[in-house]
Amino acid sequence: MMTLEPVTLRGRHATLEPLTMAHADALAEAVRDGELWKLWYTTVQPPEKMPAEIERRLALQAKGTGLSFAVRDQRTDRIVGLTAYLNADTVHHRVEIGSTWYAASAQRTPINTECKLMLLTHAFEQLGCIAVEFRTHFMNHASRRAIERLGAKLDGILRSHMVMPNGTVRDTVVYSIVAAEWPTVKTHLEWQLARPRG
Repeated sequence: MMTLEPVTLRGRHATLEPLTMAHADALAEAVRDGELWKLWYTTVQPPEKMPAEIERRLALQAKGTGLSFAVRDQRTDRIVGLTAYLNADTVHHRVEIGSTWYAASAQRTPINTECKLMLLTHAFEQLGCIAVEFRTHFMNHASRRAIERLGAKLDGILRSHMVMPNGTVRDTVVYSIVAAEWPTVKTHLEWQLARPRG
């Protein structure tokens, strides 16, 4: 049976560190870079709620259904974001990658691509997943484009799926990558990271 255990994943651009309360101040600083909590179509917590958010995520980890990571920029050695495995289905070997956000200064860099490569590699090659899912708000077009660039395919749209903190109702767009597609997706992500950026 698949089990989520804390693990550190290291790449050239980023390191994914298992989330702890020790990351609270650095994450509060990172979320101020771009005032990410003000984006209405996301649920990024403001700086003052970061400790409570970490506690919530650690509770999911204790249940075995989630595993969150602080994202460290290798170039600056600063914590620049957060990402997670969510909704782990240990019987059917499925997991979701989500709750991802990056400081504005870390966006449009190789960090997100490399983090997704590391998380997908671990999911398919160590955890033995048969599918990895991604979910986002229908109106979060930047997130949808980023997920599609990974090579994930659209599964469908869950209409009126959840109520957002501001009271609006979210249509959730669901994507996935399945195990048979992983070798091609991995090659594509490695190519994206290797190509020159101008």
